[in-house]
Amino acid sequence: MSTVKQFQVTFDCEHPERVARFWCEVLGYVVPSPPKGFDTWEEYERSRPPEDQGSWFVCTDPSGVGPRLYFQRVPESKVVKNRVHLDVRVGTGLVGEERLAVLEAECKRLVALGATHVRTLVADDENESCIGMRDIEGNEFDLD
Repeated sequence: MSTVKQFQVTFDCEHPERVARFWCEVLGYVVPSPPKGFDTWEEYERSRPPEDQGSWFVCTDPSGVGPRLYFQRVPESKVVKNRVHLDVRVGTGLVGEERLAVLEAECKRLVALGATHVRTLVADDENESCIGMRDIEGNEFDLD
C-alpha cells in the first residue's frame, strides 16, 4: 500500500506577495513567520539581491492540514487558461437556493478583494450550482 504524500501548490504569477495575500483571504490561510534571523518579511526581502527581491512568497493552512501554497514570479503574463484550477469548497453539503446563496455571498466578498465574477452556473438535473471566478491576476477558480 502506498503512503499519502504531502504536496505544495505552485502559482506562476507577476506579483507573488500580492497574489499570496489574496489567496490567504480566500482560503483562510496565513503568511508564515519570516525565515530565521529576520523579524519581518520586509527585512528578509531587503537582505536579498535586488533581482531576487519579491520573486516568491508563500502561505499556509494555519491548521497544518491543507497544502502549502507557493507563488513564484515568472516573466511571462498569463495568456490563456491556467493549468492548475482550484475549486474553493464553500457550499459543501448544501443544495438548491441555500447553496446558491452561500456561493453568491462568497463571490461578493471575493469581488471586494479584487476577484472577478465570470459566470454563475445554476443547478440543473445533474449538477449543483457553482460560480466561475478569476483571481487578481486572472487565474481561473470556482466557488463550489
